[in-house]
Amino acid sequence: MQELTKLKDELKKINAEYAGIKDVPAEKRGEFGRVLNEKKNAILAKIAEAEEALNDAAVEPIDITAPCGPNEKLPNVYSTFEGSSHPLMAELDRVTSIYQMMGFDVVESRQLDDEFHMFDSLNFAKEHPARDGYDTFRTEEGLIPPAHTSTMQHRVLKMYKHNLDEGKDIAVVVPGRVYRNEDVDATHEHTFYQCEGVYVSKTCTMGDMLGILREFFEKYYEQKLNIRTQPGYFPFTEPSLEFMIEKPKSLGGKKGDFLEMLGCGMIHPNVLKMAGIDPTEYHGFAWGGGIDRLVMLRYGLKDVRNFEAGNLNFLKEF
Repeated sequence: MQELTKLKDELKKINAEYAGIKDVPAEKRGEFGRVLNEKKNAILAKIAEAEEALNDAAVEPIDITAPCGPNEKLPNVYSTFEGSSHPLMAELDRVTSIYQMMGFDVVESRQLDDEFHMFDSLNFAKEHPARDGYDTFRTEEGLIPPAHTSTMQHRVLKMYKHNLDEGKDIAVVVPGRVYRNEDVDATHEHTFYQCEGVYVSKTCTMGDMLGILREFFEKYYEQKLNIRTQPGYFPFTEPSLEFMIEKPKSLGGKKGDFLEMLGCGMIHPNVLKMAGIDPTEYHGFAWGGGIDRLVMLRYGLKDVRNFEAGNLNFLKEF
């Protein structure tokens, strides 16, 4: 530590020497600067080595020769032979794979976003009460951990607008982590995952959207399913729907039992305009639904809090 302090003092002295360059004759300033830079770089290299040594000293040592085979464990240490994918990550891969087989590109969502992408680009009017429905978190800098993957719609539309210019469609799904200011219990979490879908073309209809969603859930649950919709409200789609499926037999479902799975609808013309797409020439639809709930239903899980708790007994089941 003392060595590091001395090196930093030397660096301060060298930095102070740069101020004297104005007193050096013009023809010698190049050489003066070169020498100072060499000194400074040498000190910076020594500082980096000293800091790395301090960091290494702070790490608790471990015996790398200790037994760690499948049948040999150290106390409180799990063998690398027992690792597995987190159930949410495994299921998210499965979801995106199904959509990719249907021709969709995949774009990952963001962990932090801004007011424009969270609300303005999605047709939320200023001071509109609909904004209150997304009681999310904010950083001191005014950034927003996204409350829904719809924050990516504007980016996706602009990113893939060239597809329309080339006579192709926009077909993208966006998986990502989202955050809500929720009271946590067995069925509610403040942190969870969603998957957004965006499709734009000259001829697409709501019938195409319902067909794509039905196809996805039938592939996901590996059985034929009846579907149902009911009116919903989202500022960024018009009309908006709540999409439901008949509860799969694999989940103990009976005929007539329906589950609401996601929100969807035709992309609002204002959202298309905001991205530079002419809504009189192109139409689109979008949807978004939770991944955590899919996993819970698929495996018959009762408590959503297990996904974020790091409970090894729970994770071992997968």
